Amino acid sequence: MSSWRSSRRIWDISQVLRPGLPVWPGDTAFEFERTWRMEDGSPVNVGRMVMSTHSGTHADAPLHYDAAGMDAAQMELDPFIGECLVVDARGVSGEIDVADLPHLGSADRVLFRTWDAFPHDEWRSDWKPIAAETIEWLALQGVKLVGTDAPSVDPQDSKTMDAHKAVARNDMRILEGLVLDDVAEGRYELIALPLKVGGGDAGLTRAILRELRDA
Repeated sequence: MSSWRSSRRIWDISQVLRPGLPVWPGDTAFEFERTWRMEDGSPVNVGRMVMSTHSGTHADAPLHYDAAGMDAAQMELDPFIGECLVVDARGVSGEIDVADLPHLGSADRVLFRTWDAFPHDEWRSDWKPIAAETIEWLALQGVKLVGTDAPSVDPQDSKTMDAHKAVARNDMRILEGLVLDDVAEGRYELIALPLKVGGGDAGLTRAILRELRDA
């Protein structure tokens, strides 16, 4: 009889949704309000959340950068589940370029750690974006998902969204706002489940990494 408990270590790499969560300047801040309390005679507690679909850890849907692209409810899960490579890019200066990448082998998914410590309590505009040329090169290697602990793969002042468009050209997917502080460079199993938001250009995502089984 098997136990439900996994013998493999798990890392939760999702941000905590909470009041005060840093968001893009001018974006909708996260709020949570209890609307029905058990002490008021109800047998349940009910609350209402207000936020942007780009709050915290999220998956960008093609609709975010292509007016004709699919929304968050239409995205298939295959790119978000499976073996991935975590790359330590903390030593990179400026954009993450092809020259900064290690040998990827057969990686289908690549996650970039750029922060020494994830900035949970402040909005930082000095994150490391990923060059569009790097996205193109990753696609040539067979990568179908790119993730980052930054709030975007493009720089904050980008109006062209070149890296996003490179993702679109290659039918890849994006995870942003990951928390990789305790994750060493190496290979893991990624399980990321974006919410199926009808009409949404992004889906809030619970993402975990799991230790790979021994061969």
